Amino acid sequence: QVQLVESGGGLVQAGGSLRLSCASSERTAIIETMGWFRQAPGKEREFVAAIRWTTGSSFLADSVKGRFTISRDNAKNTVYLQMNSLKPEDTAVYYCAASILGLSMSTAQAKNNYGAWGQGTQVTVST
Repeated sequence: QVQLVESGGGLVQAGGSLRLSCASSERTAIIETMGWFRQAPGKEREFVAAIRWTTGSSFLADSVKGRFTISRDNAKNTVYLQMNSLKPEDTAVYYCAASILGLSMSTAQAKNNYGAWGQGTQVTVST
């Protein structure tokens, strides 16, 4: 069972930056795609970004393109979400997820394609 641990959330003013980390307990040979999702109060959990371990190909939701980047460190079994120019509407609990599948932009957005989830980390952006 893959265990994922997120860190790096917190309170930041609009326009600020945060970097989230997600460490996996398993070797990257088992996981092929890592994703980030977020869930704001009263809303559905939505896709934010995903990255392929082997190729490094990354996918970003339109709402975060140009502001967020996703990267990975295979040696540390860790994926990062760098969030810049944060807006109040980015406020949410952010979850990382792992999939054994090699996902594409379209399939990476489907929550059902991920078999493991972290506990979430709160990101709050103030005005």
